[in-house]
Amino acid sequence: MATPVLDKAEAASAASPYITVTFRVRRFNPEVSAEATWEDFQLEIDPKERVLDGLHKIKWDLDGTLTFRRSCAHGICGSDAMRINGKNRLACKTLIKDINPEKPITVEPIKGLTVLKDLVVDMEPFFQAYRDVMPFLITKDTNEPTRERLQSAEDRERFDDTTKCILCAACTTSCPVFWNDGQYFGPAAIVNAHRFIFDSRDEAAEQRLEILNDRDGVWRCRTTFNCTDACPRGIEVTKAIAEVKRALITRRY
Repeated sequence: MATPVLDKAEAASAASPYITVTFRVRRFNPEVSAEATWEDFQLEIDPKERVLDGLHKIKWDLDGTLTFRRSCAHGICGSDAMRINGKNRLACKTLIKDINPEKPITVEPIKGLTVLKDLVVDMEPFFQAYRDVMPFLITKDTNEPTRERLQSAEDRERFDDTTKCILCAACTTSCPVFWNDGQYFGPAAIVNAHRFIFDSRDEAAEQRLEILNDRDGVWRCRTTFNCTDACPRGIEVTKAIAEVKRALITRRY
C-alpha cells in the first residue's frame, strides 16, 4: 500500500502553530457614544503568545483606533492591567493557551475607575491614594546622611513582600469595597504604606497608621482575598493589610 502524502497546503497547515481566536473587546469612545459596546475580532495567533500580542495584532492590522496602555511588556511596569475573562491580569503575562482560546477571550478595562477610552482608565484617584500614604522614607534627621542607613537582613525581610508592588492597580480594582466607594484607599496604597511602616529605618510609622486609621482606610477591608488573587507579583496583600490593622491596635511594628 502506498504511503499517504500530504500536499504542500496540507503540510503547511499541519505544521502551523497558529489557531483562530476571537477577542471580544469592550469598546468605549466618549466622542462617539456615551455607551460602551462589545466588538469581536478574529485572529490567527500562536497560543503561546500573550493577550498583549493579540491586542497588538488588532491595533496594528485590524483597527488602529483600539486604545490601551502598555510599556515594558515584561510584567514589570504594570501598565497593561485589564480584565481578561473576568479576572484582573497583566495582558503581557497572560498566555492565550492558558485562558481557554476555544471560547471568545473577553478583554475589558479594570473596574472602579473612570474609563477614558476603550481599555484606558483614569488612574489619578489610584495614584492620589498612593501619594497620600507617603510612600517614601522619612526620618527625623533633616540633614543629609553622611553614610548609608544600615539594616539587618532580618529587618529587611520584615517588609520584603510588599516591596514587589508595581502599582498596576490590579489588586485595588478587584476589591468590591473600592468598586462601591472610590474613597477607600484600596489595597495597593495600604501595601505601599506597609512597606515603610515596617521598615526599621523609617520614623513616620505613626503618621501613616493614623492616615490609614481614617474611615476610608484599612478598616474598610472585608478580607475577601480578591486583592491577593489578583496580584500579578504574588504579594500576600490581604496578609499585609491584616498586619497594618494589628499594628494599629497594638502600636507594635
